[in-house]
Amino acid sequence: MKATINFLKELSVNNDREWFNAHKDEYQKVKAFIEEFTSTLISRIAEFDPEASRLSPSDCLYRIYRDTRFSADKTPYKTHIGIYINPRGGKKSEYCGYYVHIEPGACMVGGGAWYPPAPLLKEYRSEIYNNIEEYLEIMENPEFAANYKPLWTDPLKTAPKGFPKDWEYIDLLKPRSFTVGSSFTDREFCAKGISDRIISLFKILKPYNDFFNFTLEEHPELAFCRPKR
Repeated sequence: MKATINFLKELSVNNDREWFNAHKDEYQKVKAFIEEFTSTLISRIAEFDPEASRLSPSDCLYRIYRDTRFSADKTPYKTHIGIYINPRGGKKSEYCGYYVHIEPGACMVGGGAWYPPAPLLKEYRSEIYNNIEEYLEIMENPEFAANYKPLWTDPLKTAPKGFPKDWEYIDLLKPRSFTVGSSFTDREFCAKGISDRIISLFKILKPYNDFFNFTLEEHPELAFCRPKR
């Protein structure tokens, strides 16, 4: 893992095609390592989330090449590696899965619902509202709370439409994204046994993912409702 972190550090300060092409062999070694690492994670996740067994690394990995068509930033390469192991629908579906983010100074694992489209977001809010005791039990579980932090950026300033403003837990409905994460230092992420640590965190995460995935099981038409760019 250390070689991967070092490569990404170098890429972040040399983000151009000339440098990348000169270091293509180094990138291929990193790519092969990440594919093997992903394969290991898939097989171990399948032990407690069996649908993961149908996945291959190619189902879970993103290209390092950036899509710059709609971005003011024209640097050609991503300076992080994302691994998204989504047992139920693959990385393009709205089902919640298990995410690993490898980036110097910002390594993390997480999951949940990332900025769901409006129809699905409404259903998620209703699920929380109608099953608040279950949701609080997951969020307040000591093991979960000790390891995961909400990544609820850009919340609404008032109650979402259709929900009572004076509800005791209204702040739990305001986020536009219901993701959670657990951060690592580079040293921690490069330590021996990182796979074991990641898997233990994913086991803790599963009930949170399951809460939102249950909504999609009731509304499967929303599993691929994100507008295409």
